[in-house]
Amino acid sequence: MINKKILGLVGLAARARQIAFGADNVETEIKKKQVHLILVSKEASQRTKDKFIKLSSEYKIPIIIDGDIDEISKSIGKSNKAIIGIKNINLSAQIEKINNGGDIIG
Repeated sequence: MINKKILGLVGLAARARQIAFGADNVETEIKKKQVHLILVSKEASQRTKDKFIKLSSEYKIPIIIDGDIDEISKSIGKSNKAIIGIKNINLSAQIEKINNGGDIIG
């Protein structure tokens, strides 16, 4: 189960149009160096996980593998999305901080 604060920040990024979703779209944005954090559902296929782990190490982008497809998709108002790329550097830093055990500023 992914942290509710992380899902809230992902939803905020979605409303601000600062996300890419879907494997192909996220991969394209990574190659354009627009993505600062990759969020992958743990229900995604192993091949997909391996592909994005490789991309994250190649482009030095942090990756979080957590949560199920339904809760990640629901947070951005879509359905059946297993991969999300966060484009906003500040939101991605906050999500990473919360995931690593820190708390949100404010």
